[in-house]
Amino acid sequence: MDEPIPDENLKRGDYGRLLHQWQGPEFEVYEKSDQWYAWAGIFLLVIVVYAMFTNGPIMAITFIMVGIVGYIQLQKDPRNVNFAITTEGIIADKDIYLFENVYSFWIFYDPHHTKIISLHTKASMLPFVHIPLQDEDPVQVREILLPYIPEIKQEPSMVDTIEKLLHI
Repeated sequence: MDEPIPDENLKRGDYGRLLHQWQGPEFEVYEKSDQWYAWAGIFLLVIVVYAMFTNGPIMAITFIMVGIVGYIQLQKDPRNVNFAITTEGIIADKDIYLFENVYSFWIFYDPHHTKIISLHTKASMLPFVHIPLQDEDPVQVREILLPYIPEIKQEPSMVDTIEKLLHI
């Protein structure tokens, strides 16, 4: 195992015994070409022009702001985040997903493309949480999780598919 993650909660043992840990970016970065930005800009421009023709200035202002905030967000580099599996749950940066609040997990694995733990949680608003595995061995992570939560196959959601297709 790597050196311990310098996290005060893990040192105190608040979340059980540490089973596995790793570090990685908080989100996956997709390379976007100038053509991608051009198409996104054209799409937003069409929506803004439509809003102006239908006498919807608030809609136009909203989509201009969506474009600006989206562009700023896309330029942001991901932070390097600590991840850990303990006997009580999975820690992702400052969040902990207790096993008692998780229905099941599934590991999406496509060599050289995707290595993600997907947790099906009891949360009503965002029931699926994706945690990147980076260079971790998915088989080892699976074996660590199996005694604590059931493994149930999941299909990628429509949002996941659109996210991958549009590289966002």
